[in-house]
Amino acid sequence: MQIAQVRGTVVSTHKANSMTGVKLLLVQFIDEQGQLLPKYEVAADIVGAGINEWVLVSRGSAARIESRYEERPLDATIVGIIDTVSVDNRSLYSKREIERLA
Repeated sequence: MQIAQVRGTVVSTHKANSMTGVKLLLVQFIDEQGQLLPKYEVAADIVGAGINEWVLVSRGSAARIESRYEERPLDATIVGIIDTVSVDNRSLYSKREIERLA
């Protein structure tokens, strides 16, 4: 899994039938210092993530493990919304703190 931030939505009206009903989000990956990396990916969202939230992204064949998704052509799936991240006893991210500041 990797940590990423939801940066936007992706809408595709013409797609494979197996992709009907799949919410797609544009995510940008985050490094161990909490900095955004220049790498973006489109990921299926199965947890209801929102713009700017930090999320857990499962990639490769693991992205299709969830039931109802195993036959879909997915390379990345958002499988969790992050509440907090700590590194070396230092808070790197807190959803509650971000929401408080907004």
